Amino acid sequence: MSIAGTKTARAFAVAILSALASGCMSYQPAPKGFSEATIQPYRLDSGDRLRVTVFEQPALSGTYTVDQAGYVAFPLIGGVPSRGHTLPELEGMIASKLREGFLRDPDVTIEVDRYRSVFIMGEVGQSGQYSYVPGMTVQNAIAVAGGFTPRANQANADITRKVNGRIITGRVPITDPVLAGDTIYVRERLF
Repeated sequence: MSIAGTKTARAFAVAILSALASGCMSYQPAPKGFSEATIQPYRLDSGDRLRVTVFEQPALSGTYTVDQAGYVAFPLIGGVPSRGHTLPELEGMIASKLREGFLRDPDVTIEVDRYRSVFIMGEVGQSGQYSYVPGMTVQNAIAVAGGFTPRANQANADITRKVNGRIITGRVPITDPVLAGDTIYVRERLF
């Protein structure tokens, strides 16, 4: 091999090692606020379907969905901003608006009828959009998506989640909890 060929081969090897090293360092472990989000009260967002009950008001009670703009269209009072609010906060907002000329003392209760979906991609049997179930872990979500492929890294996964209005991605063990709206990516193992 000539000197030029040796230099080219050496440069190529260095480039490959640099690419592998940078690929291993591109994701950091999940930041502290990332896992704290799993123990916070549930925050509503687009796609959540809610069962709203207004005591002794069957015409107002029913199922409502948080739309893409983050609002729930409610009879008599119109759109109620819901994105980022907890269920008790939304109950209070709806009751307050109903008190403004519609009902004397409304008793409003809300529960989640259907949570927004989780998205599972990468080295799983069937990538796609799946229903979220409270208490779901990364491992449960992967099982719902058909399990790991033979090339999958089975130790951890990357989750992209909205935390305090910011989109954050972090690497977590497969035993970590999942939140509604999370995107889970299972990477390919190196060897």
